[in-house]
Amino acid sequence: MTNAYRPGMNFWKHISDESRAAGSERLARIVKENLDELVGKFYDSFLAHEEGKAFLNHSVVTNRLHKSLRNWLIELVSVDPMGDMTEFDARQVKVGEVHARLKIPNHLVMEGMTLLKSEIAIKIAELDIDRRSIAEAIILLDELIDYAMRHMSAAFLSDTSRRIQTDEAFRLFSLGQDVHLERETQRAALMEWSQQVLFNLFSNDCGEVTKLANSPFGLWVRHRGAILFQGAPQLDAIQNLMHTIDDEVLSKVSDDRPAGVAALQVRIEEIKYHLNDLFNAASNVENGRDPLTRTLNRRFLPSVLGREVGLAKRENQPLSVLMIDIDHFKTINDVHGHQAGDSVLSHVAEILLNTVRPSDFVFRYGGEEFLIVLVEATEEQAFVIGERIRARVEEKAATVIDRPAIPVTISVGVAAFEGHPDYQYLINAADNALYVAKNGGRNRVAAA
Repeated sequence: MTNAYRPGMNFWKHISDESRAAGSERLARIVKENLDELVGKFYDSFLAHEEGKAFLNHSVVTNRLHKSLRNWLIELVSVDPMGDMTEFDARQVKVGEVHARLKIPNHLVMEGMTLLKSEIAIKIAELDIDRRSIAEAIILLDELIDYAMRHMSAAFLSDTSRRIQTDEAFRLFSLGQDVHLERETQRAALMEWSQQVLFNLFSNDCGEVTKLANSPFGLWVRHRGAILFQGAPQLDAIQNLMHTIDDEVLSKVSDDRPAGVAALQVRIEEIKYHLNDLFNAASNVENGRDPLTRTLNRRFLPSVLGREVGLAKRENQPLSVLMIDIDHFKTINDVHGHQAGDSVLSHVAEILLNTVRPSDFVFRYGGEEFLIVLVEATEEQAFVIGERIRARVEEKAATVIDRPAIPVTISVGVAAFEGHPDYQYLINAADNALYVAKNGGRNRVAAA
């Protein structure tokens, strides 16, 4: 046995080998005999909190978490703290990182661990053994759980801090884009919507009017605008004005045309005023785009997708992602050279950026892979967009300096948000769909 020592494992170090072995055996036996009961009580305590319910209302999460906790408890009471714990330590770090990614409150995990300690200690106290042996087993248990929680908590805090910094970096990066162009684009989108409303009105078109919140401008406000101007009172004012227009003014336009039109124009002017105010406050910051493709840097993906998953879950809105891979890209590099490969990447990226909506997000995910976050898009809508992108790439060969144009095709995987709070689950589903598309012959779109 290696006489290794870990901080916080004082009792394990100082008792005899015989006492340590006996206490470890008792812990293992009690936990394994009461595994389902312990796991059930842990998650019952989770469900007693509104915060906890949000993470346990998806069947996949529930099934996986129950299985994970069972495995974690078995490993906990099977590990030898006096031996090599490298793999055990790494798994605790991984658990902490997953909790941070899911944004599971650490205090709920701590509360559950305290409950486990109490439940196991009660069962140890009921054993027909002497008081010293009972005390030894309980202390050994406390040290084991506390040791594991130190690793988890440290990883949780580190990962959470890193994500907060990345969220802020993305917000600042977004502010640093071409502010003038973005402002004019959104002003134009707002005016286009209001003109369409008036056109329908004066042409006696009785068709249903698209609400401002569902227009390209409304989507931009809820998604990109919410990141660019997080916490800005002007953004809140714009959102309130949008609600007023959709819930009150549009019906007034139909019932009382002159008064309704006047009210609509006043509200639109107010939105324009707040929009100008927002953009006037913007400042330039360091670039955060991939220099070759001008798509978003992958380091911002957790900030964007984590937020969008939370928003989709909270507001019961659809959300989809596309995973895109350039077919036979290695062959393009090998045959035509890396400079031609770069031209192909830029060519495909340009098509992606010009095809999606202003409210969507396009990322350079890997060497020749791109990931697109399609906000408020169902799987069917995402499939149509994916097919549109695929067709445009196939139709237009990539221009390369001093060489003939290179025909390019892509494979696309489509996945829709189904309620799982971990955005990585959505990425994995899109990646699996991409795998299906590539195995099916490439140059095609496949859904998860």
